[in-house]
Amino acid sequence: MRTAQLDRITFDTEVMGGKACIRGLRVTVGTVVALLAAGQSSASILRAYPYLESEDIDQALAYAAWRLEEREVPLAVQ
Repeated sequence: MRTAQLDRITFDTEVMGGKACIRGLRVTVGTVVALLAAGQSSASILRAYPYLESEDIDQALAYAAWRLEEREVPLAVQ
């Protein structure tokens, strides 16, 4: 994935402990992805976080997908 496609994803040790954030804001990629996974629509997320933009949500998903492709995430064996 080209880094230009992820220009809204930022890392700063002074913001949210260095986690992947949206444009330096105190909103992590994990927060956005978790809200979507819980069934929230992009529109409802944008209403709850009015300083976010639609492209922020798109890039959060793209970043999460890229990270999962780059690293195997072990799941509990049942």
